Amino acid sequence: MEKRELICIGCPLGCPVTVTMDKETITVTGNTCKRGEDYAKKEVTNPTRIVTSSVRVNGGELAMVSVKTKEDIPKGKIFDCMAEIRSAAVEAPVCIGDVIIENCAGTGVSIVATKNVNRGKA
Repeated sequence: MEKRELICIGCPLGCPVTVTMDKETITVTGNTCKRGEDYAKKEVTNPTRIVTSSVRVNGGELAMVSVKTKEDIPKGKIFDCMAEIRSAAVEAPVCIGDVIIENCAGTGVSIVATKNVNRGKA
């Protein structure tokens, strides 16, 4: 039997939760809401994260645009995803929601802009 102690990030309360796992069952204690149980089970079986960063903008009023993964990705793919983001560049203008990278690092998840960047003045 394995036990893991986590702090839940499913809601603002940040409950300390204990996850007990054996071959067939996962038991969560310490959570005060259903989101805590769901988060803890997912975290010990298939942890995922949203990645946020920035990408270079060519010809824009700003040099960089903020981006994020459209959905969460497997935690083990974060460094691969960041390597792709670091090597990317986009032409201005950029609008919120524009897909900057499709299928980043083979995850099937796109990287999207989270800010508008207009063309720079010539």
